[in-house]
Amino acid sequence: MSLTYSAGSLVAARGREWVVLPESAADMLVLRPLGGSDDDIAAVFPTFEDVRPAEFAAPSADDLGDQRAAGLLRTALRIGFRSGAGPFRSLASIAVEPRAYQLVPLLMALRQRTVRLLISDDVGIGKTVEAGLIASELLAQGEASRMTVLCSPALAEQWQAELRGKFNIDAELVLSSTVSRLERGLELGQSLFDKYRYTIISTDFIKSTRHREDFVRHCPDLVIVDEAHTCVSADDALSGSKSGTNQLRYELLQRVSADQDRHLLLLTATPHSGKESAFRNLLGLVVPDLAHVDLENPAGRARLAEHFVARKRADVRHYLTKEDGLADDSLAERTAFPSDRWTKDEPYKLAPEYRALLDDAIAYAAERVRTAGAEGRREARIAWWSVIALLRSMVSSPRAAAQTLKTRSASAAARTAQEADTLGAPLNSDAADSDALEGFDVAPGASESEAAEGRLAELSQRAAELAGRDSDAKLKALVKHLKALLADGFNPIVFCRYIPTAEYLADELGGTTDEDGKPLRKGALGKKVHVAAVTGTLSPQQRLERIEKLGATGADDPAARRVLVATDCLSEGVNLQHHFDAVVHYDLAWNPTRHDQREGRVDRYGQKRDQVRVITMFGEDNGIDGKVLDVLFKKHRQIQKDLGISVSVPDETASGVTDALVEWLLLHGRQGAQQTLFDMPGVQESFDRIERDWNSAAEREKTSRSKYAQRSVHPEEVAREVAAVRAALGGADEVRDFTLDALRGLDALVRDPRDGTGDFTAQVGGAPAGLRDGLAAELGSAVVEEDRQIPFRGDPAVARGEAALVRTDPAIGALAAYVLDAALDVNAHGPRPARRCGVVTTDAVSTRTTLLLVRYRFHLTLPSRHGQRQLVAEDARLLAFEGLPQRAHWLAGEEAAALLGASASANTNAQLARNHITRTLTGLDVLTGHVEEYGQQLADELAASHRRVRKAGDEIVRGLKVVPQQPADILGAYVYLPANPAAVSAASTAGAEA
Repeated sequence: MSLTYSAGSLVAARGREWVVLPESAADMLVLRPLGGSDDDIAAVFPTFEDVRPAEFAAPSADDLGDQRAAGLLRTALRIGFRSGAGPFRSLASIAVEPRAYQLVPLLMALRQRTVRLLISDDVGIGKTVEAGLIASELLAQGEASRMTVLCSPALAEQWQAELRGKFNIDAELVLSSTVSRLERGLELGQSLFDKYRYTIISTDFIKSTRHREDFVRHCPDLVIVDEAHTCVSADDALSGSKSGTNQLRYELLQRVSADQDRHLLLLTATPHSGKESAFRNLLGLVVPDLAHVDLENPAGRARLAEHFVARKRADVRHYLTKEDGLADDSLAERTAFPSDRWTKDEPYKLAPEYRALLDDAIAYAAERVRTAGAEGRREARIAWWSVIALLRSMVSSPRAAAQTLKTRSASAAARTAQEADTLGAPLNSDAADSDALEGFDVAPGASESEAAEGRLAELSQRAAELAGRDSDAKLKALVKHLKALLADGFNPIVFCRYIPTAEYLADELGGTTDEDGKPLRKGALGKKVHVAAVTGTLSPQQRLERIEKLGATGADDPAARRVLVATDCLSEGVNLQHHFDAVVHYDLAWNPTRHDQREGRVDRYGQKRDQVRVITMFGEDNGIDGKVLDVLFKKHRQIQKDLGISVSVPDETASGVTDALVEWLLLHGRQGAQQTLFDMPGVQESFDRIERDWNSAAEREKTSRSKYAQRSVHPEEVAREVAAVRAALGGADEVRDFTLDALRGLDALVRDPRDGTGDFTAQVGGAPAGLRDGLAAELGSAVVEEDRQIPFRGDPAVARGEAALVRTDPAIGALAAYVLDAALDVNAHGPRPARRCGVVTTDAVSTRTTLLLVRYRFHLTLPSRHGQRQLVAEDARLLAFEGLPQRAHWLAGEEAAALLGASASANTNAQLARNHITRTLTGLDVLTGHVEEYGQQLADELAASHRRVRKAGDEIVRGLKVVPQQPADILGAYVYLPANPAAVSAASTAGAEA
């Protein structure tokens, strides 16, 4: 039996209409429901089942709707599309509307046979979204079949939520805490990397020799590496002198990248950091020859530009404007970064009792350092790290001080001076490296020996007695600053260095309760303020759960506020901008880069406030805070002001400064004169060298902005594709308007507070049973209850039982499917808000005008590295003409789209409406030629768009073809009559003569 039906043709089977897909064979048809998604694909066997050719029925004059009918039908149709005919197959199926600048890496990726990119956009620009766009597109096009994200375990849950919520990619977490459970479900000899198509893996877990071999052997064909700079160092692969952790990660990525057919995306906000060899190692992972390319040569930079994108906020804050060389600003975008960061340094003074305690601690520390120096280098280094731990915890909080003073120092177990540094440095530094974030917010110990325990125990007892709002001046100052922020409507994050400090602040600010939840002590901020602490004692998943719980508190009370107290376990990678908009640095970090990372949690893409506030607290009389601020922070801020960007402080620079400051403090005490710091032998020379190094790093950063500017994709190319995407998919406002109108038209009770959030609620108890069933399947059966309020939210991250106002949300899809099915079924029971016909009298037209909603099907032949792929895609377009069909004057596309917004300015006589729509429908045959011609024109435009996007080489576009399937479907016909009675009469007369 030969194949009767060509790909793209319509058939009727099983009581509905289907589109024939290219995978069909003579004895088996692979079918997708007309207007349905790939999830509904079915196989039908003509030998055993009744399959007949089908034609899409024309609209009927007996089924007239009001002025909303056309817009509702068109949007319902567009929401149903999950893969359009354009070059971006995935954009219709993701729950995020990408910014124009975020399409640049995607365009770069589609011009490569094997995608190899280093994406180094600034913190907060959206590297996760950019990587997700590329991954979704490669999977949708069949260029990749499996995917892995390698990241820190602290960010694994966030990656999982981002991929699931925004890109509909359900990835399994492979962590040390989950691997046992996953392995129990494997068949004999099966690898979990084969069983699960999509995985998110802890880099440190998988780098071990036990798991690395299995991963490399079964490695997916698409790998994304987050924070890629932590996987190389300046010495990796050269001398091997850097940490074993970095070396193992680097060896893992070398093996992963060795397969030149594997897609590889490396993500980092700090690719260079002034270390040329580390940057070269990163480039070598992307493409081997990039490790040696001459970047001073224009040809070398052009070669790099094919695989490297690095942009600062200033580059994308305003995009696609005349400054980018475009003719006008019609596609201009203002990215939702806060336009202003209000910052203030706030000093505090210690209470007399605490000042006396700190003086005694400094005196003890100075004596201990002198004694240890005479005992040997090992003892000196142990004492040094113990003293730094003591001083830092003393100025953090009484609770941190008490904990540190009675805890044994980690460095005390060292057998050599070098081992003491290895054990002590990480616990006492504020390195910019994200490796230092996990496990290093514990209060470090200060005790080294039994001889010191008695003295330290006495200091610890004194510190514990000074805890609380009555005696802690630093805490009092914090309460004052928080109350001012809360009064101005802000929801702040308070960053601390140590876990005991964070827990102490949460208790003091929010109050304490007993085991039954009964209040034991009132919090300093009052009942309306919800306080929670997140520290390294929680797992990454527990941290996110606690943040979401705090973010949800007070949702129904506009007066409620929230305060998050956190350690630096949250200072990198975690998105906090949706719930918080201010930062208080309670503990001054000893590296300004750490403050940048903290502030970057709220000052980033998606922050709704135009201004975020930052308060830096420092002790003006504790002997060290003020000088760290003067020496490190003022220099950092000056560079930021001069360049307009932040330049990371080299870790060794920050360490050198703070070492000098601590040594000065021990020698001179808190009251030492500022100038005596620079009178110390070699200190001035050391600071001069530090300043030279820092200035050099700033100059390199300034030069690199020009040298590595993104030039491989021009703004006008992006503008063209953005316009096409918007025309095909519409925007977020259209989805919200459709949802509101459709729910109201289906007798749901809608409550729209119009508070600027875009959120609203609906009760669907009175809606048709078919809609209730569809919503119940997606949101839970409780939605059919009469009094149940269903929240519809503008934020894609919604809880169970809520719907996101994005076109890919299942609940929105169920609503659109019901509206479309009801419009196509004239025998459907209940309200039908969308209709296939309509006649509107309006001031928006001066002559009789007809709008057609046309659905086109296209047969696509797309080349790929795996051979040609055959696809069938659908697209919906609006065509409009003036006059009657026999003398149609066709309008431009934007004029046709504008008719959707036309409002009725007068009632239309029922018989007159029926006469006009009948004349239009009986004249549809006359329009067939133009409709088909437009379909061919659209096919040519789509083919050209595919070629533009994949313009890199012949092998990517050879054989590309887009063919329209005839006939097109006329879904709807809507006549707009001018409100001027004379014009209507003239149109009617002309119609009668015709």
